Amino acid sequence: MWIVHLALRRPYTFVVASLLLLLLTPFVLLRTPTDIFPNINIPVVSVIWGYTGLSARTLSSAWFTPTNAL
Repeated sequence: MWIVHLALRRPYTFVVASLLLLLLTPFVLLRTPTDIFPNINIPVVSVIWGYTGLSARTLSSAWFTPTNAL
């Protein structure tokens, strides 16, 4: 509660402080490094499926077309 009483007694101090924060924010954001996350290896899933009896064209139309439509 002490900060509320201080803000009510000295309103110009808090107005100047908020304007200062507002004006300094773009400079701080520009100086912040963009690479804040570590380099990670994104997991990759590879599926190899053999299906005998169908040609490649028939298999691709039967499997890949409905899956890509999702």
